[in-house]
Amino acid sequence: MKAIGIKTSLPISEENSLIQFETEQPVPKGHDLLIKIKVVGINPVDYKVRQNSVQNQELDSPKILGWDAVGIVEAVGDKVTLFKTGDEVFYAGDITRPGSNAEYQLVDERIVGKKPNTISDAEAAVMPLTSLTAWEVLFDRLKLTPGEGEGEGKTILIISGAGGVGSIATQLAKKLTNLTVIATASRPESQLWCQNMGAHHVVNHHNLIEEVHALGINTINYILNFSGTSDHWENIIELIDPQGHICTIAESLDNHINIGSFKSKSITLSYELMYTRSMYQTEDMIEQHHILNKIAALLDNNKIKSTLNSTLDGFTTENFKEAHQKLESGKTIGKIAITF
Repeated sequence: MKAIGIKTSLPISEENSLIQFETEQPVPKGHDLLIKIKVVGINPVDYKVRQNSVQNQELDSPKILGWDAVGIVEAVGDKVTLFKTGDEVFYAGDITRPGSNAEYQLVDERIVGKKPNTISDAEAAVMPLTSLTAWEVLFDRLKLTPGEGEGEGKTILIISGAGGVGSIATQLAKKLTNLTVIATASRPESQLWCQNMGAHHVVNHHNLIEEVHALGINTINYILNFSGTSDHWENIIELIDPQGHICTIAESLDNHINIGSFKSKSITLSYELMYTRSMYQTEDMIEQHHILNKIAALLDNNKIKSTLNSTLDGFTTENFKEAHQKLESGKTIGKIAITF
């Protein structure tokens, strides 16, 4: 089968930063589904793995990237009970296993959902990773409960509201809670995107404290940091409400951030990585199957909408390089899909 991946970490401008190669088609066992891929979504994790996973060496065999896909179940392992051959599915996969940038992929059924019926393959393919992340942040880490009345009178600030995760978190918070949703964006086009995602207010993260205060809001009950840097931490600590809750997907906190400053406000800090359940085969791993099916129902019922913003047609290294370059620019809005 054909696949696209890396043998070493190179800048995306280099000729062999991504390579196409032939490899053996995998065989499903146990809970695995063999998926014939139709469309993939591109995420920041793709270029971060490309940049960081192979240091000062060259792999003997290429590593397949890609962690968002729509496809058809081609075959199933002997323990599979949730799906059958021919089912259309969508999923984000498992970062410890070969990715979705290939003609076929093995994925554990417990982290796979039924593809939404009413949207295109490309619109569905960009949803799993960001939806799982946003859902887990809101309802696993913050311990909110989806339903009428949840969060009444409280506020949530979503930093990087026009990004992939921010776009879904905004929609879920708006549709499934009564929180007042504030998203950050700095450019006119990204501010408009956040408004279209349903944010009650959009503020500029370059002038964050002043713009939040201008809304008549002094402190925020929940703050979600979906930026990949720690640039906003001083503002976050100042804005968070006493006994408030912060959740971040950033890789780390900079050394200059004083965690002790969280103490006076009794702040709760949570990290979120949607791969935790699959990486550690947690007892509740099947929750991602249930979450994806809930997301599919929300999409089919027009409660939320896909964050697809551009589509590239063709399984080529050129298309994957273009997608990586766009993401690395830090200026993308919404998500990018590549059709096979």
